[in-house]
Amino acid sequence: MPNSRFPILFITDRAKNYDYSTPPRDMSNSINFPDRVRKAHGERLEEKFNAVWKEFADISDTRQAASLPTRGGIYIQVRSADAFPLKLKSLENLRKGIRLTRVSSIVEEKGGGTVEYTVATVFIPTGEHTYFLQKIKEYLEGDSPSGKPKNQSLINSIEDVKLAVLESFWQSDPASLPRNDQPLWCEIWLRNEIKDPLSSFFSLCDQFSIEFESEIIRFPERIVLLVQANRDQLTNLMESYDYLGEIRLAKQAVSTWIQESNIVQLDWVKDLLRRTTIDRKTKTRVCILDTGINNGHQLLASALKDEDLHSFQEEWGVNDHNKHGTLMAGVALYGDLQACLESTNEIRIGHQLESGKILPPPANKPNNPKLYGLVTSQVISFAEIQAPDVNRVICLATTVDDDNRGIPSSWSGAIDALTSGYYDDKRRLIIVSAGNIRDDSLLKAYPSSNLASGIESPAQAWNALTVGAFTEKTIIHDPTFSSYDAIAPPQGLSPRSKTSIVWNRKKWPQKPDIVMEGGNAGYDKDMDFISDCDDLRILTTSVSPASAQFDTIDSTSAATASAANLAARIQDRYPKAWPETIRGLIVNSADWTPTLIEQFTDGSNSKGTYEDLLRTCGFGVPDAERALYCSENLLTLIAQEAIQPFKRGDSSPKMNEVHFYELPWPETVLAELGSQEVTMRITLSHFVEPSPGEVGWSDRYLYASHGLRFDVNNFQEPLETFQKRISAALRNPGQKEKYPNNSNRWKIGSTARDRGSIHSDRMTASAAEIAACRYISVSPITGWWKTRPHKARFENNTRYSLIVSLETPAVGVDLYTEVASQVSTVITL
Repeated sequence: MPNSRFPILFITDRAKNYDYSTPPRDMSNSINFPDRVRKAHGERLEEKFNAVWKEFADISDTRQAASLPTRGGIYIQVRSADAFPLKLKSLENLRKGIRLTRVSSIVEEKGGGTVEYTVATVFIPTGEHTYFLQKIKEYLEGDSPSGKPKNQSLINSIEDVKLAVLESFWQSDPASLPRNDQPLWCEIWLRNEIKDPLSSFFSLCDQFSIEFESEIIRFPERIVLLVQANRDQLTNLMESYDYLGEIRLAKQAVSTWIQESNIVQLDWVKDLLRRTTIDRKTKTRVCILDTGINNGHQLLASALKDEDLHSFQEEWGVNDHNKHGTLMAGVALYGDLQACLESTNEIRIGHQLESGKILPPPANKPNNPKLYGLVTSQVISFAEIQAPDVNRVICLATTVDDDNRGIPSSWSGAIDALTSGYYDDKRRLIIVSAGNIRDDSLLKAYPSSNLASGIESPAQAWNALTVGAFTEKTIIHDPTFSSYDAIAPPQGLSPRSKTSIVWNRKKWPQKPDIVMEGGNAGYDKDMDFISDCDDLRILTTSVSPASAQFDTIDSTSAATASAANLAARIQDRYPKAWPETIRGLIVNSADWTPTLIEQFTDGSNSKGTYEDLLRTCGFGVPDAERALYCSENLLTLIAQEAIQPFKRGDSSPKMNEVHFYELPWPETVLAELGSQEVTMRITLSHFVEPSPGEVGWSDRYLYASHGLRFDVNNFQEPLETFQKRISAALRNPGQKEKYPNNSNRWKIGSTARDRGSIHSDRMTASAAEIAACRYISVSPITGWWKTRPHKARFENNTRYSLIVSLETPAVGVDLYTEVASQVSTVITL
């Protein structure tokens, strides 16, 4: 890249909004349900429903005879046939109070292979027990206008029905369900459907001698709290309470333990301080949520004031009881501290630090777990109250290994709520580590162990910038480790970095979003021993400067702190950039190293190959120069806009609007380049409001409040045709003309890139072809804002950041100047 640096160009008032409706879909892949023998199947299900009601009535009678409370309805468990789905929409009737409470996919070994089926838990109020019996009667006796049995899709989709039991609500590993002799702390997810579902729940806890925490996390569909209960106590809750959604095991968070370095070079610190200016008036801060930070360290003192040290509980204190927070701080403040020490240049740091202690010291109730979503939210609130008028990057490298498989947890849901502004309309940038492989023995199977190890909670959060690790550290100088070889190759995936390969690809985003330096590990084959030697780690600040100025850190903790440093540099450079934009710029600047491509692709250049790559190392390694600046041959444009995805319809909400852009384009330069290659990259970053709780995340119940998608006109596609391709509302009534999309031009493709809430892709074509691609659309897809109208959020606006880059390897080409002259919002360097 040339040495010249120009500011990134923010374009305003370029979005033109038009009516939007979703184009007709290809129904060749529509959902199928199993064929059934009508009479036999209907009568079998009728018998099963009647048996379930009799069983429920017997249980209710027994409880009443024992003076125990009973529910005002029944929970049933509905199962699909193997390899077929349930018709979930028809299992619910909100007007009658019949609700889905949980839906899950089950995979079982069967016949030498695996089968998958769906299980749904449904609540039916007392008095509505005939609802499904009536559906079955209509199925048996009536025909639809098409001549098929009434309710055929619903009834044919059901294989079995039985009374829901405690296991029906248990979301964690079945083996972890509490025994009667071992009460455990559990997350209780209540259905948030009435004004006060908590009073009766707490009364039941008192009645059954169940210890509970009064703190709660509130989501659109769920309220989450903690109880300590055994199996019988949980069963009593299930049999007594109408608004139970699901139950999960509550787990303590774990943090990385780092071996302390013996390197002590106080003179290096003094030299670095002499050359470093830390802006004390800056409006940019990195808030590190961890074990506390020792701000007595000379390298940190000027950036972290006493009043910016916070703790969830006052009795925990604000000091770093573990050292992990102080290790994070050195990287978050200085970035590559070793490079800073070795340099002779003047250094300017444009951000300050904050510390939020979210982990208790070992002596403070170590066996009493908290809801970490609540803890995280509360500590962030402390920092915001102390310094309300700053641009804050929140850094979180504490994770829980809960085998979440991408399923939202209360913690990741809280992260999504905080980032989206669900509680207070304030958007936040939160950077989260992907989590680490802690079992050294697994590293011997590198990189297969990475692919088999799922990203930890809360890193599955859609809105978080989730950070994995790669490494360039492969050389070991320390003679103590002369028999060791680095496990990962240069620029390969860091040995401990976790991935989302094992997640359900149809439901959950690709994570991590990016990878940054996380160090390596050494392996002595003769001794069959793994070691994290200092030469393969990252230099940072020590928690005990009286004995050592420096220590080392590695894995995704180091990578996350480094990402926070980059985010703070971007925020300092562009103070009015939104959190959505900062996240987008980091992703937009990232690319895969040749080693990562070699490690995790098959060389076919197929779209499926790139989805695997995304789920292993995200969009790659960010380039700070590309994220911060333009140059002659690299042009970056940003639009920060708001769109209203949905509006009120005649009977239910419907799609509202689409945005179209005609970008300021370097037409003259592109025309001169002609057949030379130019790469166009687009990144769309937005935040969703979450609705966690396993209700299926399909049909009416969706995790995300909405979604946004981008597209670009085809090489020979005029604006009017492009607009009609994107929005059916812009077509003539009755028009049946097809509008093909040249999706092969994209490197990743829409199937893989459109997961989650940040989408990025690139195309490389001739300059003449790229010159024609100046029209971009941003359109909505459905979400719970639309499908849950009683939540009254369907007329909300949502913000997004659209980032477009053009780059050419050609020398002496100026893509920047022609466009800069057309754009008024230019930040002077």
